[in-house]
Amino acid sequence: MFKALMVEKDAEGKTSASVQELSLEQLPEGDVTVAVEYSTVNYKDGLCIGPGGGLVRNYPHVPGIDMAGTVEASDDPRYQPGDKVVLTGWRVGEAYWGGYSQKARVKADWLVPLPEGLDTRQAMAVGTAGFTAMLAVTALEDHGIKDGPVLVTGAAGGVGSVATAILANLGHEVAAVTGRPETADYLKSLGATQIVPREEINAITRRPLEAETWGGCVDAVGGEMLARVLGQMKYGASVSAVGLAGGAGLPASVIPFLLRGVNLLGIDSVMQPYENRVRAWARIAKDLPMDKLEAMIQPATLSDLPALGAGILQGQVKGRVVVDVNA
Repeated sequence: MFKALMVEKDAEGKTSASVQELSLEQLPEGDVTVAVEYSTVNYKDGLCIGPGGGLVRNYPHVPGIDMAGTVEASDDPRYQPGDKVVLTGWRVGEAYWGGYSQKARVKADWLVPLPEGLDTRQAMAVGTAGFTAMLAVTALEDHGIKDGPVLVTGAAGGVGSVATAILANLGHEVAAVTGRPETADYLKSLGATQIVPREEINAITRRPLEAETWGGCVDAVGGEMLARVLGQMKYGASVSAVGLAGGAGLPASVIPFLLRGVNLLGIDSVMQPYENRVRAWARIAKDLPMDKLEAMIQPATLSDLPALGAGILQGQVKGRVVVDVNA
């Protein structure tokens, strides 16, 4: 028997989450059984722990879109018992049972080896958010980061925190946007050199172009803020779009694209091919300062997850939650 966070739905459609004991026979089919050590909390996890957000197909359900642990059994020659592995994406924790469990059975294709230089706890301090941040940074690099500050919106969140630390470690000046003034010291500790109050950059303007200010941007907000940022990018600069906390709409003009050659780069972390995943995790192990990563960590256990799931939906979670599933 082992413990897992189980989400159930009653006849009236109301969901509830509780830690329960399960048996191996209850796990879904898969090639590899993993003894999970750590998971984390993302916005999608908040939805899946709570109302579902249209992401969960069937109940009862075990959420957790990230996991890291040790292979316990494998029918796939790529993985052997004792191997350390990481899983993010592939709709695990949404359509399939996820990492909020001491045991998980998954497809081998969903796994990547734990990169050298990281342990499983650090890997989950990174998680989907940090993996996405690394993809966003490499996309900016591929298109050429221009001189001047690199803007990070939603900087105190999971993606923003890791992006800020990576960009600063790579030698870039980082301007961090936040709506929570109390996070300023935290963001500066990650390497941000400039704190931009959210209201300064979220105000609606009718001007399609403003002063060329930013050499690149990792945007975790979307909506009106992204539209405003596009008009402030330097000539030929790029924005990596990774989130929609500010809304899925984009009330923007095409003028920044046509007159300044601005690039809007969409970043998907769910269905990334294996080779891209391995490359991104290797860059994380190399370019994310471990002391900065440690500063982001908020420890948690399985029993903490219902409250944390509600908190992240309300924008109340800072940095990276690391869930010790065996605590």
